[in-house]
Amino acid sequence: MRLGAVALASASLFVLAAGGRPGQLPLPERMADTGGGSQLITAQASRASSTTGTVTWWNRRDGHWVKAGSTPARFGAKGLVEGGSRKQGTNTTPTGLYGLPYAFGIKPAPKGTTTAYRRVKQNSWWCQDNASRSYNRWTEPRPAHCRATESEHLISYGTQYAYALVVGFNYERPVRGRGAGIFLHVNGRGATAGCVSVSRDAMRRILSWADPARGPHIAIGTDSGPTSIIRY
Repeated sequence: MRLGAVALASASLFVLAAGGRPGQLPLPERMADTGGGSQLITAQASRASSTTGTVTWWNRRDGHWVKAGSTPARFGAKGLVEGGSRKQGTNTTPTGLYGLPYAFGIKPAPKGTTTAYRRVKQNSWWCQDNASRSYNRWTEPRPAHCRATESEHLISYGTQYAYALVVGFNYERPVRGRGAGIFLHVNGRGATAGCVSVSRDAMRRILSWADPARGPHIAIGTDSGPTSIIRY
């Protein structure tokens, strides 16, 4: 085999190992930003109207992104929408690049979890009340200014919140009306109310893989168009 052919074959093998097609760079290497760390989760749908897609988690090694795992995923019942213009209560998943502040769950943290993990209790709530000082925050117990009808009683979602990661959408400086309680969590019966969901086994594997010292982020987007994942 000629030297040039050897180099081409080696490059193709690298791309395949990294999770791409021959001749195409791995997805994170085509993105505008990956958050600056050496771990990344991508949640990708084919188009903005999709309710299903793929979640992949990646490690950066020796200057390149390499796929660590991949699984089918579900998105909002009304598809995906640009995070900066999302409206609360629309059952849409916000696209963009976000941090992962901490994990939580009704079940104990999977073995190997190093991300801060908060156990759900009977009095654990996620406040989604736009009029509350606790908007888009975990509350325990639920304060009087956060209406129960405008919040999630976390323990009531025994399947979905067995294991979850908080997605940092609208989290650092919450904008009222944009949306609250966006998580990566275990699949329920169908499409989500705006979160990203995966199988229970995949969620456990992701929690065991994620290392806060490596600055993991999640990028959510579509194959192309205004919400293309490579824009983030």
